[in-house]
Amino acid sequence: MRRIISSLLLLISFTVSSQGFNERDSTFTDTVKNIQFNYKQLIIPGILLGYGFWGIESGQIKSFNFQIRNEITENIDKKVTIDDFSRYVPAVSVYALNAFGVKGKNNIRDRSVILATSTIFTLGSVMALKSITNIERPDGTTKNSFPSGHAAIAFAGAEFLYQEYKDQSVWYGVAGYAIAAGTGLFRMYNNRHWLTDVAAGAGIGILSTKAAYWLNPYVTRKIFGEKERKSTSFLMPSYDGRQFRIAFVKSF
Repeated sequence: MRRIISSLLLLISFTVSSQGFNERDSTFTDTVKNIQFNYKQLIIPGILLGYGFWGIESGQIKSFNFQIRNEITENIDKKVTIDDFSRYVPAVSVYALNAFGVKGKNNIRDRSVILATSTIFTLGSVMALKSITNIERPDGTTKNSFPSGHAAIAFAGAEFLYQEYKDQSVWYGVAGYAIAAGTGLFRMYNNRHWLTDVAAGAGIGILSTKAAYWLNPYVTRKIFGEKERKSTSFLMPSYDGRQFRIAFVKSF
């Protein structure tokens, strides 16, 4: 594990030197920018999940599902497979942007831990619910329609992209969510999912990524065994026979 100690020497002669400090590459306690838990962050994924689960029992929402399915699939001659690839685009974009020099919120190690945690939460939730609910797909092929795994992965990636690059530009997040929404739309277009499946998948994906950021300090400590470090500082006087100096040394 790379450990970087940065020392800033402030001399009375205004000579300033630093030793290899890079904010993006220091330990997680200094650099991982986690989002703090706030109940307001649960509103949107909660609404999406609530609508999806409500649709399992509500005859009115089921009827609306059929109406939407009929509208979307009307006059469709052939299916498209773009949703099999577009679901990964938001998450991959985080690494692509970094490769092109657009720095995100966290370094590669930390964001990879966050993405892995989010993926585990997302896939675990989706697989568990599919086996419990046994909702038939619109095309009648299988009974594992609820929730949409493609939508869950896409929206998890969109939230990941948003969190990493929202400080650079909110439009990165907008683009990620647009791709995720398109993925969900194509799942309905291909007659593979109901609207409620897509809504629930979106809620799971968003919530999983938020949870990954909330839990990241604990997960990182468990994986890398790092302990939170506090910065220390002290004054160091010196005299070379001709000039008296006082240096301020701070370690991170």
